[in-house]
Amino acid sequence: MIPDDIHQQLREAHSRGDYSALLQLIPYAGLIGIECSRDGDDLLFRLPANPDNIGNPLLPAIHGGVIAGFMELAAALYLLIFSESASIPKIIDFSIDYLRAGHFRDTYARCQLWRQGRRVTNVAITAWQGDAGEPIATARAHFKIKEPGAPLK
Repeated sequence: MIPDDIHQQLREAHSRGDYSALLQLIPYAGLIGIECSRDGDDLLFRLPANPDNIGNPLLPAIHGGVIAGFMELAAALYLLIFSESASIPKIIDFSIDYLRAGHFRDTYARCQLWRQGRRVTNVAITAWQGDAGEPIATARAHFKIKEPGAPLK
């Protein structure tokens, strides 16, 4: 169950378009430096270039696990903000396709809700650097959710 104070924080953050207080509640978000902002009616996630996120110092390139973690967390945050789930979304599975090297620069991601059922939600995530038309990775995530008013089990 999502506590009422968290629901209130989610509503306030979305109305202001400032998600920094929510991101502070997630240690991993702080560790890799995720940022989130409103972009019209949508959300834009940003992973600023950070030397601590480098996996291949020769290119240099962002570690693939950091890219995957960034995309998975973006999908979970997207669901928290846009879904009416009565619980924190729990990841069922996550599948990523790496398309290009994630060079040492800012990385962006957008999420798209493909299907929201009563128990499972499917989200597509696209990450890019520079040009949104040239993604560095795409992913699909399935989350377990609880519809509002559903009995606790």
